Amino acid sequence: MKIEGKVTRSVWVEADGWSVGIFDQTVLPHRVAVLRLAAPDDAVRAIATMRTRGAPLIGAVAAYGLALALRADASDDGLRRAYDALLATRPTAINLKWALDEMAAAVRDSAPAARAAAAYRRAAEICDADVAINAAIGRHGLGLIERLAANRRPGQPVNILTHCNAGWLATVDFGTATAPIYLAHDKGIAVHVWVDETRPRNQGASLTAFELGQHGVPHTVIPDNTGGYLMQHGQVDLVIVGTDRVTARGDVCNKIGTYLKALAARDNGVPFYVALPSPTLDFRVNDGLAEIPIEQRAPAEVTGVSGRTADGRIETVTIVPDGSKVANFGFDVTPARLVTGLITERGIVAADARALAEAFPDHASRAVAPRRAAE
Repeated sequence: MKIEGKVTRSVWVEADGWSVGIFDQTVLPHRVAVLRLAAPDDAVRAIATMRTRGAPLIGAVAAYGLALALRADASDDGLRRAYDALLATRPTAINLKWALDEMAAAVRDSAPAARAAAAYRRAAEICDADVAINAAIGRHGLGLIERLAANRRPGQPVNILTHCNAGWLATVDFGTATAPIYLAHDKGIAVHVWVDETRPRNQGASLTAFELGQHGVPHTVIPDNTGGYLMQHGQVDLVIVGTDRVTARGDVCNKIGTYLKALAARDNGVPFYVALPSPTLDFRVNDGLAEIPIEQRAPAEVTGVSGRTADGRIETVTIVPDGSKVANFGFDVTPARLVTGLITERGIVAADARALAEAFPDHASRAVAPRRAAE
């Protein structure tokens, strides 16, 4: 996709051939800044502090973090330490563990001297696969938008609501929920995106709006709680959201507030779709409400809000009274019964156990107990 008119990915190997570049998402949209990751601890900090985020991108950056670790220490102990440190950064998104397991499997049987090179190769493959998966999600989701557009007057847009950021800044390229939108826009179909600001970190307002604007897609930023009103008044044709984990029976774990959008969509007859790349499937988990660990983040994300001042400085101000308690749950779970369909790289799949197992038998067969890096 594009930043400042230049086609780019969200993670890359720098010109030196070994260090890794990412965008610092905590300063977007006000400043475009690149972070250079030169050690595994850099990758750990970038993920833990959300300088890089989004389930697929976390996996990709963690993969390169493991490659950086093996460049410094290719022993079994070095592999295990880096694996554990990276795995501990974010508990909810399953892509992180999936990518680390893929990396560990790729290097485990190699001689120590060959491990770093093998790790860089596998990390690059994971990134390329993410791009291909998201492009395929875009193609399958495009049909949904095309069918809605066919019933419109010329130039009347298809209104799509999305939640948080599931765009190319959350993946290596294309995005998940945004991939069909970008393809429709590039094909000349009139689309308009309602962008939830998505408190507490405002990732819809700061990231989704930024990338849609960079690509020229018409959009409007709305407060988190406006989606239901818009649906009641016929101003939303389609909801597409991303996901951090989908269970074997189709429950969807995504950014907090997704469940409320699904309820509003069901009440107003608006189709509610989830863009699902297969590495985000977790066949080891069935009941999302009972089994998925929900990340609880720092109270400061709720008590403060960051923005750009009139003189161009980026400042954080406090908006909550001193002494008030804060709860900051990062995600919620939308039951499968509220999901119209899952847009995957293998087509649109029903959110139920049988359909998922039939569409992804290879993933279902690999659903085993968690394993450690050097076991």
